Amino acid sequence: MEKKIVNPEIIPQNSNNYQNQHDNSGKDPIIVGANQFSNYYTTLRGKKIGIVANQTSVVVDSLLTFFENPIVSKEGEKVEEYHLVDFLLAFDIDISSVFAPEHGFRGTADAGEVVKDGRDNITGLPVFSLYGKNKKPTPQQLKDIDIMVFDIQDVGARFYTYISTLHYIMEACAENNIPLLILDRPNPNGHFIDGPILEQQYKSFVGMHPVPVVHGMTIGEYAQMINGEEWLANGIQCDITIVKIENYTHQTKYSLPIKPSPNLPNDVAINLYPSLCFFEGTLLSAGRGTEMQFQVFGAPSLPQKYYPFTFTPQTNEGAKYPKFINELCYGKDLRNSKRLNRLNLEWLIEAYVSTGKNKEFFTPYFTKLAGTTKLQELIEKGYTYREIRKTWLQGLEDYDKMRSSYLLYGR
Repeated sequence: MEKKIVNPEIIPQNSNNYQNQHDNSGKDPIIVGANQFSNYYTTLRGKKIGIVANQTSVVVDSLLTFFENPIVSKEGEKVEEYHLVDFLLAFDIDISSVFAPEHGFRGTADAGEVVKDGRDNITGLPVFSLYGKNKKPTPQQLKDIDIMVFDIQDVGARFYTYISTLHYIMEACAENNIPLLILDRPNPNGHFIDGPILEQQYKSFVGMHPVPVVHGMTIGEYAQMINGEEWLANGIQCDITIVKIENYTHQTKYSLPIKPSPNLPNDVAINLYPSLCFFEGTLLSAGRGTEMQFQVFGAPSLPQKYYPFTFTPQTNEGAKYPKFINELCYGKDLRNSKRLNRLNLEWLIEAYVSTGKNKEFFTPYFTKLAGTTKLQELIEKGYTYREIRKTWLQGLEDYDKMRSSYLLYGR
């Protein structure tokens, strides 16, 4: 059905209503950058656009004000949610190509799985993978693009690779004189900072910058820090414009309406992720191959006496070949855990001790995740969580002073 479009230049600001699930009782609803169309339409109109997007890049028309005749689904229900790419095409924005991060444009690829270039089945647009042959767009891929748009939901952990993709997008845009428009979204773990600061000798795609494991910034704020700290090659600067989130502070609880990746299915998993991702660098499983990803941990080798909870990883979406596939694992169920305001290393330390301090407990990947060898060394020496955390405090204090210059939404 042909869409009759309301001129975005006359859409009233209060119609950009993005009423997500969040604990914001009695306050104005959070309005993400993508939903403030009247604030960026004129910036995009008449230009060739490149878009960095995935399944979280959505516009929600909860008041049905963007189209004169609301779109109706096959089931007869009014459509209120549009992928940003589809939405912009409906307004005749000239999209040249889409750039896909880890997990792909539609967000279904496994963690670490190579994502190939191709075409989007729905729009026919060319899709360039930033998690395949190249993680940085090439000059040829950027040819004829006038402006780049970045709209991806982050979860606030250093090893979540969307901020690494952001770095390479900014670098490529700066080198090719292309401005970058960032449609900002809340950080569901933006209410705290914690963890060791990455040491540059351990820089990788799961940790590119000297920041703690939990960085406490939105994508827009983080982009300002990348520029301000001159982390791009040769200190070059990217021309960025940020469409800020409305009615949001770092202390606002925010529930993501769409899974940011296949193995982060809910709020609990997202909150536990910075703590449980360390298990990815050990002999243990963090629940991939179950419906409890990053809400449980375990292994066949953990003693049943202390870990009576069981799960059996199997092939599922986002985990074709999970660790311990089809094996009974003993572990701990954390689905009823209270919301964390700092990293929890106690589960990791307990599991290490429970395996008899197995010399093979840690894999080389653990150092990449930690961004330092010191964390593993301290655990192996028998340090407690509190003793370990004390070694981070000066680094966290220095980092907090640095990031304060780039914050857009308070502390």
